[in-house]
Amino acid sequence: MVTAEEAGVPNEAAAYLASLEDEEVIERVRCVILDAHVFKLPPRQTAGGWRGADWDQEVWQGTLKVVERGDLTVVLLTDKKSDAIFAVCPVKEGAVDRCVDSSRYFVLRVESETGRHIFIGLAFNERNDAFDFNTSLEDARREKEASANPVTLESGPPKDYSMKDGQKIHIAVSKIGGKKGSGASRRGSNGGAAGGGFLKPSSKDTPRRASGIG
Repeated sequence: MVTAEEAGVPNEAAAYLASLEDEEVIERVRCVILDAHVFKLPPRQTAGGWRGADWDQEVWQGTLKVVERGDLTVVLLTDKKSDAIFAVCPVKEGAVDRCVDSSRYFVLRVESETGRHIFIGLAFNERNDAFDFNTSLEDARREKEASANPVTLESGPPKDYSMKDGQKIHIAVSKIGGKKGSGASRRGSNGGAAGGGFLKPSSKDTPRRASGIG
């Protein structure tokens, strides 16, 4: 098998592992999921996509992380106790694929330091974990696109807001309050009068995210 270096293809996995030796590289961990399961993929039965129901050979269990170092975004599979790296999946086009029969099952394209790659099955116990995984990848993608295509504001000549010689400003100030004993000026804050008061806090709470397996 031809390696990435031999084929002239950038090897993101090797670049990530090499960056671990550079203390100047800024690292950002977007997502940590403690229970991730890796399966050996059987031959795909149909052209319609991968099916998690066909996986029956689990080969590893550990922690999944979505990590950014510099310009690289990778999915890391690491040992729960030692944090040793089991596999690296550089996030790029075609690196992460969802299964057609469950939102908790994915296929990852993991790479070695030499550029060789293999596809593995990934599964989570909870839908919430799969949701967090998807969200972290989508946020990373959007931020990269935004940084690559920054919005530029049109700039023109600076405007002069200073007052000119002889220029005057007229300000109309209305009377505060009303006649003595007027209800409109004497109502308390609970009455919601124009005289002031605090807004009642919202009674709506943040909705809970549904959880479940399946």
